[in-house]
This record gives sequence, structure tokens and C-alpha cells, in this order.
Amino acid sequence: MTARKNSSRSAAARAGAPRTDDASTGTAARHRATPHSVDTAQATVDAALDLAPLIDGHNDWAWECRENRDYSVEGLDGALSTDTDINRLRAGRVGAQFWSVFVEDTLAGADAVQGTLEQIDWVYRLAARYPETFVIATSAADVENARASGRIASLLGAEGAHSINDSPAVLRMLARLGVRYLTLTHVHNTDWADSGTDEPVHNGLSPRGVEYVRELNRLGMLVDLSHVSPATAHAALDVSSAPVIFSHSSCSGVTAHPRNVPDDVLSRLAANDGVLMVTFVPQFVSAEYAVWFGGDKSTPAPLVTVAQVADHVEHARAVAGIRHIGLGGDFDGTDDFPDELDGVDGYPALLVELARRGWSAAELAALAGANVLRVLRATDAAFAGDDSALTRLTR
Repeated sequence: MTARKNSSRSAAARAGAPRTDDASTGTAARHRATPHSVDTAQATVDAALDLAPLIDGHNDWAWECRENRDYSVEGLDGALSTDTDINRLRAGRVGAQFWSVFVEDTLAGADAVQGTLEQIDWVYRLAARYPETFVIATSAADVENARASGRIASLLGAEGAHSINDSPAVLRMLARLGVRYLTLTHVHNTDWADSGTDEPVHNGLSPRGVEYVRELNRLGMLVDLSHVSPATAHAALDVSSAPVIFSHSSCSGVTAHPRNVPDDVLSRLAANDGVLMVTFVPQFVSAEYAVWFGGDKSTPAPLVTVAQVADHVEHARAVAGIRHIGLGGDFDGTDDFPDELDGVDGYPALLVELARRGWSAAELAALAGANVLRVLRATDAAFAGDDSALTRLTR
């Protein structure tokens, strides 16, 4: 979820990403081929999505339905005004979605925990109401099985550690409910981690924050570093024994913004085997739009294009490597999106843009979903394990 303004809505895939020429070196060979025609590019995208499902790292449809539908799951199979609906998910060829179970971090204590549980309940009710479209997933195998059955795997990610009220017991219960990642902060610091959009107080992670990262690793929950400060990201990467993700962030090397990831953090993902899931939020993608967004908006918003998002993807590839990139649109988490990416039906347009730049089907498959599927698979055994084992973090 990105802070809203003026809105009521505050290559075998089984082995991981298909190997490519720059997978081990981390050097993207950009524009290696003559730019493809649209028809050729579309064929490449079709081949890529035969190799791997498209897996998005962050979608706020649950929050949208909290704010504007009183959590109803009725009527979601028709055309909606939201960024997300069933028909658009199908048109976008989405194979798996991490649904953000989010509440604003202005909620505190038990209210934040209750709100998070309500969000989780909405996702479970969504899958129950439309069983021909959605199925709850907690593992890479579940994602593959959903794909085989023609359904969209529905994974859960909790955005912001305020949702656990600084309780390791609540964290463990979220894991038992199927939550696969925890974003360490939202727009404000937590009691033990610094946000990228707040004044630092912990120099990254406090000692308790270090223990939370270890507990997440023990539980098999992914450490999500979107929203955190660079110091927090470095501290988490120093500690984490499992791959991390950025569920919805872009690149500071393209657009300087506190929600984007600097190159010195990106360059550590190869050693960690983690993934940056590039987001489409226009103020993170375009410096010109960010200036407009932070002003009085008295002029029309600058156009942000799918090509600019592709530039972030290619920068992330150049710095982190082809095996360490993915997609995290943040649909229904902000008001505007780039041209051709204004809803969940837009993913193919981005893949076509990259194919026209010379990306192969195997490379697009890595980006679309194979990389994050590899990260899930690497943590599945821990997630399925007995979480009652002794832990140093009891309360």
C-alpha cells in the first residue's frame, strides 16, 4: 500500500529461474537482439508464460474492499472501478497473487491485529466465494497446483510489523493462518525497525529487530524489505539466513525516492538469493511525477509510461542479476498508474515492452514468476515445519 492523496482509499521453472547468460554474473546484456516487432514480442511473452506463472508480489484489493465495500466479496466477477477484478486478472494472465493483508500504521495495538485478521478473512472468503477462480496457496507446490487447475493461487503477505503489535506470538499465529511474508515497516518506524519514510531511530534494526528477522527465517516467512530504510535493509541482509524479497519497490538508481532501493542494497541480492519485485507506482517510477505528486497538483499529472517501468526492471537486472527480479504492481494501493499499466490486466504490456527490447522467453519467465517461485520453494520446508520448536523470541 502506498500513501494515497485525495482519495477514500488511504529454464526449468521447478529448479528456479531459467538460466540465462547473465544469471551467474549479474550483468544484464541489454538490447542484445534487434528490437522485435509487436507480433514477435507477443509470441515471446506467450512462450514465457508457458514456462512460468505470472506472480505479483503486492495487491491491495482487500484494503479497497474494506474501505469501499464493507468487506463484501459479492459482485467481484463483474466489471469494477477498481484496479483489480476477476476478468482483468484473467486478461493480465495472473497465475498467483500475494494479497496484501494491510492496515494503516496509524492503527496501533490490538486494533492493528484485528484489522489484519479481518484482511486475512477477506482473502479466505474471496477464495471460498469464487472457488473456480481462486485457491489459497502457502507454498510453491500450491502455486503450481493452482496453475495446473486453471486457478489463481492466493498467497498472503502482511504489510508492516505494526500488524503484529510487537508480539512474536501474533507473528507465529499469522504464519499458521498462511501468511508468507511480513513487511518490516510501513510508512512509519516500528519499535524495532526504521522505515525509509520516517526519521531513523534504530540505525536500521534494533537488537529485537534482529531477533525478529531470525524468527521469520525459522518460521519460513519471507522478510519483505519494501518500505524500510537502506540501513534496515542492510541490517536484515546481514542477519537473514533465507532469501528476502522487496514485494513492491523500484530502483533509486533510476528514480531517487525513499521508497526505492539503492544499488548497494540491490547488489547484495545475488548473494542472498533474494528478489526485488519492481513496482508500478508512478511517483516511484518517474522523478517528474514525484515532483508533481508532492506539490499542489494544480497542473495535469505528467504521463508515466510502461517504458519507464521497463527501465526500472532493466536497471534492477543490471545490478542484481536476472535471477533476482520480479513484479509487484501495488494495484489498488495508489490512485494512478502508468499508461498501459492501469490495472491488473496490464502485465502483458510490460512483458511485451521488454520482449521488444530483446528479452528472451526464459528471461521473461524468470521475471514474471520463476524467481519468486524459487524463493518460496527455498523457504517452504521451514514454513511447513513445527513452529512450536524452541525460540528465543517468546514475547
